[in-house]
Amino acid sequence: MLTVYGMHDSGNCYKPRLLLAKLGRPFRHVEVNSVTGETRRPGYLAKNPNGKVPLLEFENGRLLAESNAMLLHFAEGTRFLPEDAYERALVYQWLFFEQYSHEPFIAVRRALRKYPERASQATPERMEQLLQGGHAALAVMEDQLAHTPFVAGQALSIADIALFAYTQDADYAGYEMARFANVVAWLDRVRDDEGHVPIDWLP
Repeated sequence: MLTVYGMHDSGNCYKPRLLLAKLGRPFRHVEVNSVTGETRRPGYLAKNPNGKVPLLEFENGRLLAESNAMLLHFAEGTRFLPEDAYERALVYQWLFFEQYSHEPFIAVRRALRKYPERASQATPERMEQLLQGGHAALAVMEDQLAHTPFVAGQALSIADIALFAYTQDADYAGYEMARFANVVAWLDRVRDDEGHVPIDWLP
């Protein structure tokens, strides 16, 4: 059986769990807490020298890190990744946007609020910088979602799964979601898609 190593409340770890749930693929979850240092232990570093979660282990022992790489792998041949080359490239575009322009702000601000172990890093200056960067990312999404129901076009794709993971907690992280009506409506569309499970769902 597939094994996903990760944290039950991490958005990055939620991404592959959500897609696997939608696809009906059985897997087991192994809790590994990066906040408390479990990802820096020798046994885990032997599997993932980068010392991060999630980590996917296949039945044959092969390993795959990085949540968006897992999404791309499992989406092959499914409705979550278009066959058309340009439409696929749009999905890639939003996956890269999520990791470079969205996650570094919204996910980090969420983590600084959520985990007491990181509270000392939440200086006013840093929180303000994260707030501005996250609002800029949400504004890009807001503009796109004024034209299409999902970020990469007319159908839900792994780009939506990637961006949903932390956008769903943007209000908790302190972002002014009332400014982004299209994003809020999109969150509901993603939740309404067949097979959706919440972030705390485990197999």
